[in-house]
Amino acid sequence: MADDIRQILDTQREAPLKLATLIAGRAEEALRRNPAAGKWSALEVVAHMAEDELASSWRYRQMVENPGATLPGFDQDEWARRGKYAEWDLREALEMFRLLRQANLRLLEGLTEIEWKSWGTHAERGRMTVADLAGHMTAHDARHMEQIERILAG
Repeated sequence: MADDIRQILDTQREAPLKLATLIAGRAEEALRRNPAAGKWSALEVVAHMAEDELASSWRYRQMVENPGATLPGFDQDEWARRGKYAEWDLREALEMFRLLRQANLRLLEGLTEIEWKSWGTHAERGRMTVADLAGHMTAHDARHMEQIERILAG
């Protein structure tokens, strides 16, 4: 396994614990507070991360099973509205993220070098491989954890 892939997997494996540590001991009010009108609370960001992991789960599997698959995008604000992210229980959101990430890591860790190069066409990002998506999700985690830090600091 290439070093860059190993780094992605290691970073993704650490993300659920880092996220849990980031919000541990925070008051429920602080976690549910929106930093500004139309902006997500820390809780809503965690719910988004969980559901985005769900979407990525499907995308990984489609690319491996059906190379060249079409990978539709989604409207994250619509998912937040319909999914009622503001009403989620934080522990459940964290657990959903952890379990989906664990399932995705199980898949990713078993891929061959050729399967890491399996690809799909993402509606917004164009052609991307499984490795590209895994790297994207690693960066996605980092961006949202930084966002949560800013929300909680404010």
